[in-house]
This record gives sequence, structure tokens and C-alpha cells, in this order.
Amino acid sequence: MGKWTRRGFITAGVLTGGVLAVGVGIREGHRAPGLADMMTEDGEALVNVWVKIAPDNTITAIVPHSEMGQGVFTSMTQMLADEMDADWDKVTFEQAPAHEDYANYALGREFIMNGATVPGFVQDSLNGAFLMLTKNMSLQITGGSTAVRFTGQGGMRIAGAAAREMIVKAAAREWDVKRSEVRTADSYVHHDASGRSEPYATFAVKAAEFAPPTQPTLKTPDQFKLMGQSLKRFDIPAKVDGTAEFGIDVDLPGMKHAAIMGPPVLGASVENVDASSAEAMPGVVKVLNKGDFVAVVADGYWQAENALRAVGVTWTQTGAETMSQDDLFASHRAAMDTGKSTNDVKRGNAQKAAASAARVFEAEYTVPFLAHAAMEPLNATAWMHDGTLELWSGLQNPLGVRDQLADELDLKKDRVIIHNTLLGGGFGRRAMPDYPSQAARIAAEFDHPVKLIWSREQDTTQDWYRPAVVSRFKAGIGEDGMPVSWENLFVEKHDPPEASQIPYEIADQHIHYAETEHHVRFGPWRSVDHTQHGFFIESFIDELAHEAGQDPYQYRRALLANAPRHMAALDAAAKAADWDRPRPEGHGLGMALVDSFGTIVAHVAEVDATGERPRVTHVWSAADPGYVMNPDGFIAQIESGIIYGLSATLHGEITIENGAVVQSNFHDYEILRMNEAPEISVTLINSGARVGGGGEPGTPPIAPAVTNAIFNATGQRIRDLPVSKHDGGYV
Repeated sequence: MGKWTRRGFITAGVLTGGVLAVGVGIREGHRAPGLADMMTEDGEALVNVWVKIAPDNTITAIVPHSEMGQGVFTSMTQMLADEMDADWDKVTFEQAPAHEDYANYALGREFIMNGATVPGFVQDSLNGAFLMLTKNMSLQITGGSTAVRFTGQGGMRIAGAAAREMIVKAAAREWDVKRSEVRTADSYVHHDASGRSEPYATFAVKAAEFAPPTQPTLKTPDQFKLMGQSLKRFDIPAKVDGTAEFGIDVDLPGMKHAAIMGPPVLGASVENVDASSAEAMPGVVKVLNKGDFVAVVADGYWQAENALRAVGVTWTQTGAETMSQDDLFASHRAAMDTGKSTNDVKRGNAQKAAASAARVFEAEYTVPFLAHAAMEPLNATAWMHDGTLELWSGLQNPLGVRDQLADELDLKKDRVIIHNTLLGGGFGRRAMPDYPSQAARIAAEFDHPVKLIWSREQDTTQDWYRPAVVSRFKAGIGEDGMPVSWENLFVEKHDPPEASQIPYEIADQHIHYAETEHHVRFGPWRSVDHTQHGFFIESFIDELAHEAGQDPYQYRRALLANAPRHMAALDAAAKAADWDRPRPEGHGLGMALVDSFGTIVAHVAEVDATGERPRVTHVWSAADPGYVMNPDGFIAQIESGIIYGLSATLHGEITIENGAVVQSNFHDYEILRMNEAPEISVTLINSGARVGGGGEPGTPPIAPAVTNAIFNATGQRIRDLPVSKHDGGYV
């Protein structure tokens, strides 16, 4: 997977003999006929890429995203169905196949175009260009809180509205009436003047003959019937009754199991393997030296894992074998001390403003490497047969994996078939293609399926980590205690580029970063760079308020006079928490505000520091994503982001010793337990701004809200996460 800026785009247009599939009118010509055989069965009719209509009037939305607990199958279908005037009780979904014609062009188009509109006569060409680009990039990504705000807004809604207009057109022609006289409701077409009424299915095949409109009329919020409602999620019943299939559940006839061992120092290769003891163990089929990893294939997973421990492996030297965590942070600071940096923001003259300020305040913050620790172990099942590779796994970019496997195994792309399952947690980890690649490379040596499962130890020590970062701040402070300048130098810049920017009105700013190199590999972690910068910025602004002797809530408000959405979110969280109410001795409140992925989120955390170990007892959150498509689902995502962020805040730390990751499992890489979880209250704000994301924005503000609350309760300022490494235990 490339940078977040390379995330993909939705497709359109398809007709087939029986099902209606609708999309955004992207085409290199009318693409419907070419996808009919792949996408339809049992008399369905396919008009365009994203909608099918069956003879019984069931509407199927084709969703180009993966379900990893965020409810995307429901929200995407909900947006399409509302624009289509569909009967929700007759609507279902299916996941888009890992095929180039289902590259998600709308996501990329909306990201790059930033909501801009173009004249209708240019839209086809624009869509076609994005489709070609997306196919070349093999993009079908789920991540970055892009589903609702990009695919939903720029793809599924347009697909649903286009489908409705095409059906109206077909009905009007059949009935020989004006289109303006035809109305739609609950998956039926009506002509009130003549009393005629027919289900959408009656006109599906005829509608599919029309090229879909590229700019259909979309509903306004006052016309929404499904959007904005807390509809029940499609994925929950199967998860409750146990019938939902995750990658770990895949079981094929004749299947063998594989366990793997990667290098202790990332980047090393296998130098020598002694497999004699392992190969003599019961159930072992074969020990494989794949160069960058060693695998044992056996009749069962536990047999493979036990045998793996008996394999003697020596690894090549990379030069990083002596590196420690202290060395890495020293390298970061050395890079910052060189004076070489790249500007993120340079406004006014921060250095000059600081020099003439009443006083100057400085602080340095650090965050550690973090692992993803998804609850479902990484796994993939692969089967090479008849010149075709089939792979079953939970993937955040199934199309990208298909194309990579085709390249690695020298297969044509249509000879790689991806069966994408539900994901038992992703958080960015399942966007990386290493584990499906390993499964495919192992299975290529056998004529039976092989199921690869990573142990928790492999998952912890072979991750693609959230980076360890150092960030320095310097602010010039005026006589009134307010900042007149803002300087911030940090290392390890990734995505999104705006993460280091601040919402506060400070005239003179200089935000820049230094470059460093090390062997620990980076991967997207929930909220990406916002997670560290949220902690840095909101900790420093809180420190400035303390230096000024001012209330941190009112201090922030004074700096948000020209940011009404930010102020409204901050006010809503403070009101929900009853900010000014006196708390018992030993209790403290802390707040934080972060604008990420198009959504503004403010958290207020309450900490009880009277016991042996302080605890986070309550988090009040206010979130403004512009418009909330599914309130219950959105609240669940904010809650999820808070819990995920609390694990990192309180416990999360990956450290390096002798070049290798020290932590290996949940005993030393702790995850928040149920008895540690706080009460969470979420306030939603429909401001009418451009729609933002829901999966990521709940995470960045929680660390600073908690550490600011700890300071309020105890006077202890935490600048280095996690909390558990400091005196006083953890919250």
C-alpha cells in the first residue's frame, strides 16, 4: 500500500441480462456488458457497478470496502439506498470483488478534488481518468476514515441517485409520460395521474440500457429518509450467532497449517537453517527456508508452531544489532539539532516574535513505537491449483493484494482469486500485504491448501509500527499570557500532511520536521500522524494555559474565536462534562481538541487519582463530522477510538533492544481491560459542513485529555507516553 494520498476511487457502469448494477458514470465506453457475467445470477439485472436489482425487487448494493467492525457495509448501503428511494427491508449488500473494474475511484477523486464540482460535460473524462489511475494503483483500500466521506458521498450516493433517475426514465418511456410526472418511493415507481405503480425490478433491464447520469440530483438533508438514522447493522446478527466468517474461520478440505518465524532484527535474512529436529516431529510436513522467513507446514497449527520452536535459525547481520531505544531517540534528537529541516507551516516570523515576547516557554514530548494488536491473529489461507491461486483472508486492500501476488508468483491477474472475509480488527495492519504474500509463497510449494497463522509473538515483533517520535515546542508569551508565536520541530513525518497544524489563532508560526533513518518499519496506525501530534499539541496548549494561570478551557476558547466549529465542539464537550463543577479532591479534568479526517472531536476526561492507581472514570466527547449518517454506528466508532487510544495512552510501548523488539505478547504489550474502561458519553453535532470520517477521529484527543487530567488531579505533567512508565502507576 502506498501513502494515504494513493487511496483509491469508485467505479461505475454495468448492464447485464437480469440485474441492475448502478454506479457513477465512469466509463471507457459503457462498461456494463463486460461485468455482467461476473456480477449477476438468477435473473438479476445489472445496470452499473454498484447496484443490482433482482426479479423479486431486492436491491443489492455492491460495497468496495472491507468490514472490520466499523459498520461500513451498512453505512455505504444506507447512503445508496436513500438516494435510490429504496425500501430498506428489501435492501442487502455484497462486497465488491478484488477486480480492477471495482477499483475505488470515487474515494481518490473526492480526496484529491476536495469536494470541488466540475461541469457535467467534463465529468465523464474526469471519472475515466481517475478510474484508469486507480486501476494502475490497484487501489481498493479501507482506512483513513474514507468510506462515508469519500466513497459514500462521491460514489454510493451518486450511484443510488443515478439508478433512481435511470429507472424513472425507463418507466416514463414505458408509460409514455413525462419524467416529471413519475415519482419513486420504497422501491416502487408511481404515476399518480393514471394510478399506475410498478416495482423497480419491472424496469431494471430497460434502465440498464441507458448510460448513467454523471451528475444526478442528490437529496438535501431535509429529504433524507435513511441517512441520519440509526439503522441496524448488517454484520451484527452473524457475529452474535457465530456464523460470521473471519479469515481465522476458513477450513478447506485437505488443508494443512503453517507457522512462521521472522527475523528478530527487522530487515535481516536467513543465513542458515537446521530443520532436522523439527522435521522428525509428529505431523510435520515440511520446513521451508523462504529467505526472509522460515515456515513449518504441518497437519495442525499447534504441531507447526511447536516444530517451529525446534528449528535452529541463524540470521544475517544488518548493522542494527546494537541499537537500543535510547540510541533511537538520541538519533532523533541529533537530527533535530543539525538545524536541517523541512517546513510544514511557516507563517510570519515566529523566531522574531518569540525574541520580543514577554517570556518564552519550551517543552519536549515523546511517544513510543506502537503495535496494532488486532484481536484476530494475522492469517491467510492459500491454495495453488490448476494454474490459479486462491486466497482467503481479511484484507484492507484486496485488489492491491491480488495484483501483488500475481507479480510475485508470475501469474496473470485473473488467475489470482481473493476471497475477502470479515476482519477481526485492522487499524491499518491489514493494509500491509506481508502475511498474504507469505501464505501464497508457502502454498505455491504444495498441491493442497495451506492456512498460515501468525502467533501473537510474531504479530508483536514483526509489525509495521506507529513511529516513535520526538517533538519540541517553543512559544513566545505576551503580557496577557496568550501565545504570540508557535514553533514546533519534530521527526518522523508521514500522513496526513496537515496533522501537525494547529486550529488556534496564533499569528507567527513555524512548524517543521527533521528526517531520520532507522530499521524499524512504519505502518499506518489508527489516525496515523494525528495520534502523536494530537498528544503533542494539546499537551503544549494546556501547559501554556497553566503558565498563564488561566483555565485551559477558556484559554482554548480565546484562541478559537475565528474557528466556530472547533469552538462549538469544545463547548459541547465542556458542557456535557459540567466543566466548572467542583470535583472531589484527587479528581481532575483534562480536555483536548483535534481536527482529523474532516471531523472535529473534543474530549474531556475525568481522572480519579485517590486510589493506589489513578483511573480514567469518564470521557465526554463531542464530535462534528458535518453530518452523521448513522448515529449509533458513529457513536460506536468514537467509543472504539477512545478505547483503542486509551490502550496506547496507558500501556502501549514497543521498545528496541539489540536491534530487536522487546515485547512479545499481551503480558508485556498490554491492552486496556474491561475493568479499566471508563464510562463514555458522546454528543453529536450536525454542523452542515462537508462530511468527515468516523473511524479515526476519536483516537487522537484521548491521550492529551487523560494526561491533562492527571496534571489537574496531581500536578504531575506527563510528556512521555505511556502513562504506566511514570511514578504513580497508570490510570
